[in-house]
Amino acid sequence: MPVNLSVPDPAALLPVRGVRLGAAAAGIRKPGRKDLLLVSLVEGSSVAGVFTQNRFCAAPVTVAKSHLATGAVRALVVNTGCANAGTGEQGLAAAKRICEVAAGLLGCRSEQVLPFSTGVIMEPLPVDRIADALPACAASLADANWLNAAEAIMTTDTVPKAISRRVEIAGRPVTVSGIAKGSGMIRPDMATMLAFVATDAPVEPALLQSMAAYAAERSFNCVTVDGDTSTNDSFILLATGRAELPKIVNSDAPEFKVLLSAVTAVCTWLAQALVRDGEGATKFISVSVEGGMNEAECRKVAYAIAQSPLVKTAFFASDPNLGRILAAIGYARIVDLDVAKVDLYLDSLLVATRGARAPSYREEDGQRIMKQAEINVRVVLNRGAASSAVWTCDLSHEYVSINADYRS
Repeated sequence: MPVNLSVPDPAALLPVRGVRLGAAAAGIRKPGRKDLLLVSLVEGSSVAGVFTQNRFCAAPVTVAKSHLATGAVRALVVNTGCANAGTGEQGLAAAKRICEVAAGLLGCRSEQVLPFSTGVIMEPLPVDRIADALPACAASLADANWLNAAEAIMTTDTVPKAISRRVEIAGRPVTVSGIAKGSGMIRPDMATMLAFVATDAPVEPALLQSMAAYAAERSFNCVTVDGDTSTNDSFILLATGRAELPKIVNSDAPEFKVLLSAVTAVCTWLAQALVRDGEGATKFISVSVEGGMNEAECRKVAYAIAQSPLVKTAFFASDPNLGRILAAIGYARIVDLDVAKVDLYLDSLLVATRGARAPSYREEDGQRIMKQAEINVRVVLNRGAASSAVWTCDLSHEYVSINADYRS
């Protein structure tokens, strides 16, 4: 079960003017399950994207990046059950064929469709099944379909992940709504497994791209479940321009800053939801590192802790074997780190200081905190003013079972 995360209330998911979503069951991997999503965008929408840095990137990532560069995007097609990664030229042709079918249904060019896939790697995309189900997606297109959309992109997720925010910009209401999927193979190096966020604000395309990069770096790039960067990671930010306010063309404008804050907040919630629903997770763990020379070294320390199997299994067992955290700090490759200056806290409990166990620390206090569903690991390096934080989960028996049985 996810950690303090439930199925979203459909009434709380707000339509975004200019975006319609439709879902269907294509039978890609499991019969009778929603596994295909079509998103239709009003003409004139701005679209930005951030994609995986994995060199074995999936065919749909390659095609989506190429189509995005042409501008004038009108649709997204997302399938689960098959990643269409490690499929060579056949995979590229399959992704392009899906774009052609979707374009025919929506009356646009195939280059105006972005494809996305998630699921098992190195298996051929079942093009015919997807093509046969796309008309059902098109027939169900509606602006209030955000929960169905979130359900249609799930793989090992146990709950759909969707959220909306409404803000006021220049006296006008502006909506930001988003969905994401991901539960395992999570250590993004740009974004997440898959995430799609839309707003009805009018934003100049280059500014939207900078907004997407900023939001990804402060949300999706701050999570890890197992340290694996997927072949299919994609984060797409859409701006339809249907809100009644002038186009945002300046990053210094107050309107840009309000929208940037709202988009980042939506992305942060979605990113944390991925960790809360991490495969087999029983605990949500924030790792904050303060007092570094720069943000990069703070993040290196945070990820060393968050990705350590020994640290993560200790949290699963509620075992305050906290020397494992000190070891992770030590191997984070901060070459001139003075460990005698490092302080380690669990929540507000001082665990270690001056290179050793804090005199006031009692193991029973550490165990009490380790039993909580949500825990903050705080490291103070005492060598500068920079800080960073990442979010992770524990590592349980269930994680091994889920991934051992993933293809069965």
